[in-house]
Amino acid sequence: MTGVIPTDPFTSTGATDRHVIYDALVGEGPVHRFPMPNGVEGWLVTGYAAARAAMADPALVKGGPGHGPYTGQLPPDIAAAIDHHLLTLDPPDHTRLRTLVSAAFTRRRCELMGPRVQELTDELIAGFADADEVDLVSAFAYPLPISVICELLGIPDPDRDAFRAWTGPLVVGGMAGFEAYSRAAVGLVGYLRELLERKRREPADDLLSALVAVRDGGDGLTEDELTSMVFLLLVAGHETTVNLIANGMLALLDHPRQLADLRAHPERTARAVEELLRYDPPLQSTIPMISATATEIAGTPIPAGELVVVSTMAANRDPARRPGAGCLDLARADTAHLSFGHGVHHCLGAPLARLEGRIALRALVTRFPGMRLAVPTDELTRPPGLLMNGLNELPVRLR
Repeated sequence: MTGVIPTDPFTSTGATDRHVIYDALVGEGPVHRFPMPNGVEGWLVTGYAAARAAMADPALVKGGPGHGPYTGQLPPDIAAAIDHHLLTLDPPDHTRLRTLVSAAFTRRRCELMGPRVQELTDELIAGFADADEVDLVSAFAYPLPISVICELLGIPDPDRDAFRAWTGPLVVGGMAGFEAYSRAAVGLVGYLRELLERKRREPADDLLSALVAVRDGGDGLTEDELTSMVFLLLVAGHETTVNLIANGMLALLDHPRQLADLRAHPERTARAVEELLRYDPPLQSTIPMISATATEIAGTPIPAGELVVVSTMAANRDPARRPGAGCLDLARADTAHLSFGHGVHHCLGAPLARLEGRIALRALVTRFPGMRLAVPTDELTRPPGLLMNGLNELPVRLR
């Protein structure tokens, strides 16, 4: 880290800056008047109990399509094609859409991916196992989830290289700048429309074909909802898992005794993943909500029409929820966290993310007993943003 740590977690890029900022905010109280990246003053919820209550408060709504980055500036058909998904809709539309998508995105379909996830993990590790030093983000944490979600969706292998150029600006959102965001949105939507037409002509045993069947079966999935859901699954379905793997490995490498214990007891990886999700989660905040009516969060009055952002990253480390919340403890009995959300918007892809996290971290931990950071932690950086909490790179020495 260089200089003074800023007070805005969304623009902070130091590896540990956000935790310092959020820990300070949690210490001041559970709800804060706070400037958002778009310049609008809103409410930032940082306490665990307050965050959990806010995510289940019917007065706080997503507000439907039309509130995404640059919605008013994008071509209307492009905005509509990426803005009608589960994270922008409220009941009853959200309920209808989640029911339809859940029929295709089943836990069983995710669990059946286990052997293939292991195979992909082994292939990626074999590609850098003989190197002395490697960036775990570019060599492993990124290509594994994008390969998994693309295989699950049924996206052809040659088409996958373009996704990072598209998903990068789309994940950063309004902080990417309009030109970069617009290019990415137009490129991805154009590709998805063409691919979905291919799936109509030549359906296969994949999630995209299943979603097309739901759309064309007359069950109420509109064309914009179809493209938006595929957009969400592509972006959220891999970017968050990239962060889970990279953040998890950084935390382990920063805590060598706990890493050694996990290496000696790899059967504990599932529990370790939950603690790593709590300690340094893939997301720092939820998509903003709007107070449809006046409400109250932890005793703080919230007038109608206000912007509310829940920081799950801060809430996970609220000492009022558990003692020693700011410390990593892989043996912790209470690993409850809000990293996959809460209430009706709980992450549909959580089982797949957990599966990938377990397989990936166990492989890295057991295959490279001498792995260590190649640079000090305070030289690592994170991309700015409201939602994601990832690392730009994670250089490690393998032996």
